[in-house]
Amino acid sequence: MDGWILFESSRRKLWIGLCLGFRSTTMLLLVLTLMVTTVTNALEVIGGRTTTVQGGAAVLPCKLIDTTETLTQISWQRLTRGKPRTDNFYTISSGGPNYINGHDYRFEYIGSFTDKNGTLLLSNVTLMDEGTYTCMFTLFPSGIHETAIPLKVHVPPVTSLKDAHPALGNDEVPLITCTAAGSKPPAEVRWLTGTLGEKVRPSTNSNLHANGTTTTVSWLFGAPTRELDDRSVQCVITSPALEREETLTSTIHIHSPPLEVKITERPAHSFECLTEAYPAASFTWTRSEQSWPQSGVRVDGSTLQFLSITSELNGLYQCEASNLYGSKRAYLRVHFTSGSSAASWTLFVLLLVLVVAAVFCCFYKRMEIARFILREEGGTRGKMQKVPTTSSSPDGHDRVEEEGGETEGPL
Repeated sequence: MDGWILFESSRRKLWIGLCLGFRSTTMLLLVLTLMVTTVTNALEVIGGRTTTVQGGAAVLPCKLIDTTETLTQISWQRLTRGKPRTDNFYTISSGGPNYINGHDYRFEYIGSFTDKNGTLLLSNVTLMDEGTYTCMFTLFPSGIHETAIPLKVHVPPVTSLKDAHPALGNDEVPLITCTAAGSKPPAEVRWLTGTLGEKVRPSTNSNLHANGTTTTVSWLFGAPTRELDDRSVQCVITSPALEREETLTSTIHIHSPPLEVKITERPAHSFECLTEAYPAASFTWTRSEQSWPQSGVRVDGSTLQFLSITSELNGLYQCEASNLYGSKRAYLRVHFTSGSSAASWTLFVLLLVLVVAAVFCCFYKRMEIARFILREEGGTRGKMQKVPTTSSSPDGHDRVEEEGGETEGPL
């Protein structure tokens, strides 16, 4: 209010001076300067800082308040990573917005010219858009009034967790590598190792790139012993560009050659080659000192199967297990004595039947002989037995006779 009172007073003085015939140009300029200064001390251009994430949207706020001067135009300039020199790229008038020096349709006018609001919306923001944007209001009669809006762009890191391929040993080496690449601002990396405790230790390094992003790499060190094999660890990555912290989980794999190779017999005349190795071993079957059989043998990965049993398949077979870190072998001696499996079983069954038949016949003959002997012995005893009989003689005396003996008369 005090400004407007001073403004009115100055205006009256100007007219009085003119009426009195003051023609001094210096006096006129001083009065006009006083008028403009009084008005500009009252108005204000409101802006503000803006932060967004790469790929997102950013609001560039700009509004003029506390003035009744006539607004003729709103203009925008930028000085960014992609535009290292001041670039006039957008104007707004009573007729609407207009692109300058090429169209960038990512910019949208969301303010109101009538309300002296020059706010813009920038979509699909990239790191090249980071910089300072200047909003300018052109008024009559006071001229141009402006404000600067700094835009900061955060870039989320590209994260990864990779096996460092540690080979079995006792010396400390990197076990796993955790990377947060191209982050702005730099990402924080930390490890969760559970019960491993002092058996492992982290080591972290950061590298700043020319575009303002930073790559952070953290290694987990330890001695690659069997104790660490198949143990789970987590890498936790934190950054203002991430909505929440990111946790990557991995398992420590101790790389080793085949430690011991064993050949185990399986059903159906099969033999399997077994070993412990990381990465998993591949298997190769060969026959030592002889060429590989033309038929009768099949190999399926680690398994050797004999499809027939013949002497032609006899020999010393070798299983070799190998990976990138080494190889180891085991041997299988094969010796078949029969012509074929079916013939062997047939012959065995026939022999078994013949043996059973012979035993049965022998037993049957023995039983028949025993029965015959018993019958013979029984008949002989019947003939030799005396049977007493009684008869009357003419002389009135009784006489005893024995069957099979001679009859004795009176002397």
